[in-house]
Amino acid sequence: MRQVSMLLQQRLREGDTLARLGGDEFGVLLENCPAEHAARIADELRHTVTDFHFAWHTRTFNIGVSIGLVNIADGAMTLADVLSAGDAACYMAKEKGRNRVQIYHPKDSELAVRHGEMEWVARIQGALDADRFCLFAQEIVAVDTPHRPALLFELLVRMIDEHGQLVPPMAFIPAAERYSLMPAVDRWVIRTAFTTIGTMYARGESAATYMINLSGASIGAERFLDFIREELARSRIAGDSICFEITETSAIANLGKAAQFISELRALGCRFSLDDFGAGMSSLSYLKHLPVDFLKIDGSFVSDMLVDPIDSAMVEAINRIGHVMGKRTIAEFVESEEVLSALRRIGVDYAQGYGIAKPKPFLAPALARRATTSD
Repeated sequence: MRQVSMLLQQRLREGDTLARLGGDEFGVLLENCPAEHAARIADELRHTVTDFHFAWHTRTFNIGVSIGLVNIADGAMTLADVLSAGDAACYMAKEKGRNRVQIYHPKDSELAVRHGEMEWVARIQGALDADRFCLFAQEIVAVDTPHRPALLFELLVRMIDEHGQLVPPMAFIPAAERYSLMPAVDRWVIRTAFTTIGTMYARGESAATYMINLSGASIGAERFLDFIREELARSRIAGDSICFEITETSAIANLGKAAQFISELRALGCRFSLDDFGAGMSSLSYLKHLPVDFLKIDGSFVSDMLVDPIDSAMVEAINRIGHVMGKRTIAEFVESEEVLSALRRIGVDYAQGYGIAKPKPFLAPALARRATTSD
């Protein structure tokens, strides 16, 4: 970092300011610099870093740099606005292949999305620091006996904003995934869920299985497996009361890591579900190497299966594949009795959706009252 700092400083004009913002991030302030000249300086900085060869012991490393360039003269911008715009442009440079300069334009639709996501990063981190998350539980019922009390539930995370209102997951989870905050959110969910389940069982409430979603980033995170083991021991709940959900795409992305992760936790009694199954459908051979207990049939097939024969055939095919491999199947997005009847004819094991039950608060009443929801 010291060597790179010296290289960058040598390429700047007298009167320009270079600062390390944290980690491997630097900020440069180019005073009284026209936009075209600033772009040339930024590209010179990029070339300087790219041409640098870092030597450590007997090895040599090449490094690169992604640069976001913001013209402060574009409008009335606060310091926070400038830094946020720079972050957004820098992340866009990384997404477009790294080792490039991305100029920030306020009307750029792609950058506007990234800018909005960067604002979400601060909000998510603030919610984590202030414990402003809560859990909801949605029932999953057996298709052949849908009116019996559910023994299977999916736990769903919601964020509570600065005004006490619920934030739906699709509003904040994409930003959390993009900017590596999902492991922290997953840890909050696991710790809170295990504590609540342990309290329920200590009160003598009937046993059930709770499905908890895990992001692909968490599966590959260092010490995440140890964290789950420690939380299981602390909460004193049985492993078979927990079923972790991972998506098909995250499992395929690192098949070896996912298989090892699943095997380690199954040894403690935990079960696993493959979520959104059928959305990828690139290959089914990987399924032989994943010791999961449930396949969740992607809801996009289930929701239109009554009007689209292809979707109906997909549901039937996935259900058959699951059963041949000894796995139970769960249909998502079940919105009506007619869909439930069709699933019963096909032989799907479980159903989940608003036609079955809507999510309900899962946490202690004091926290649940803080959350407001609308259908």
